[in-house]
Amino acid sequence: MRGPGTVWLFDLDDTLHDASYASMPGIHQAMGAYIQQHLGLTHEQSNALRRRYWHRYGATLLGLIRHHGVDAGHFLHETHQLPGLEARVRGHRHDLAALQRLRGRKVLLTNAPAAYTARVLGVLGIARWFQQIVTIEDMHMFGQLRPKPDARMLRRLAARLRVHPAQCVLVEDTLGHLKAARRLGMGTVWMRRFRPGLRPAAGVDRRVGALRQLLR
Repeated sequence: MRGPGTVWLFDLDDTLHDASYASMPGIHQAMGAYIQQHLGLTHEQSNALRRRYWHRYGATLLGLIRHHGVDAGHFLHETHQLPGLEARVRGHRHDLAALQRLRGRKVLLTNAPAAYTARVLGVLGIARWFQQIVTIEDMHMFGQLRPKPDARMLRRLAARLRVHPAQCVLVEDTLGHLKAARRLGMGTVWMRRFRPGLRPAAGVDRRVGALRQLLR
């Protein structure tokens, strides 16, 4: 897709592994329980609030911080403990090997916390192929948390990598994150392997179902 000067920004969940199976059900359940306990809501109210904030801000946590003063570190720790996670993590080993052959710098860019990210990467065995790992804890600007799809964070990341945004390609499963990156001039690849039911949509440069397709 691009040459050796490209900086590839890879999402983690549902991009490099099947998070819809391994972790998302448990994370959603833990988030719901956290909101119920700390905000005093019913199960139905908690789920509705969680979904509303995700659609409005791109991350449930941002809404909880902004409107309820929730501590980000405590929330992330409590909602990503996920006993037995390692046994459920599954990726496609031969396809993941395409990362090693892909020309250009590779950066992992995930809204997940560092401890969870390390556990998943430990099972997949691919951490060594990334020149940098950026987790949600690294996405603070001016004292505020700004995870994907925040354009300011993406622009600042490109500056830290000493490249123009046009030299970056974001590989993601979340369409809203891709659209934000594209508005900055970044290349965009919509990964659909683990979420095949998603409808085709405009606003991305390419759609793939496997990492090896990036080598073509």
